[in-house]
Amino acid sequence: MTTIENNLQAVRQRIAAACEAAGRKPSEVRLLAVSKTFPAASVREVLAAGQQELGENYIQEAVAKIAELGDAGATWHCIGPIQGNKTRLVAAHFDWAQSVDRLKIAQRLNDQRPAHLPPLQVCIQVNTDGGPTKAGVAPEALPELAQQIAQLPRLRLRGLMTIPEPAPDFAAACALHARARALFDRLNTQGLGLDTLSMGMSADLEAAIHAGSTMVRVGTAIFGGRTRAAP
Repeated sequence: MTTIENNLQAVRQRIAAACEAAGRKPSEVRLLAVSKTFPAASVREVLAAGQQELGENYIQEAVAKIAELGDAGATWHCIGPIQGNKTRLVAAHFDWAQSVDRLKIAQRLNDQRPAHLPPLQVCIQVNTDGGPTKAGVAPEALPELAQQIAQLPRLRLRGLMTIPEPAPDFAAACALHARARALFDRLNTQGLGLDTLSMGMSADLEAAIHAGSTMVRVGTAIFGGRTRAAP
């Protein structure tokens, strides 16, 4: 096995153990391998190991990788900030957009989604801990935004995504993630039918799974430390 294959196996084992500890089935939690700043060659390794869901933060870098890899069977998730001048690239090349946090961006993604592609799968990024420098809609504005996005025909609202500040311990991390779970559950009482709660990364995936995450986004624990600057 390569290092990436070994790391991927170790992460899957962590997910299975966290699910067992939380009284959940491993099949309830999907793994998103975050390949930002890593080359297409590294992505090929995780694809060869059976990992098909990939997350990218930097849109232009991701589009180049998608073109290089061609029809490799990957499902591509945009998990980084989406500026207005990048919506067309996201709409045309990605399968998911997890970092939608305002109606203007959602409307542009909807309008620019090519007709021959299925609806773009969308998560709303929520700023659950109120960090002033963090992206994401404020929790109090979430219900209205969710209802608006759910009406856009070329998007399919799937759930919520969060990136809270690092917590000092497991209990504090669980409490942070529980805020997002509560928002998720509240939206579902309004009939939105959400199925995706994307929270938890390399350092805190156990706490996120304990709180109810259905998708963890793992980069460093799979690909290793990043040795080059982000674009």
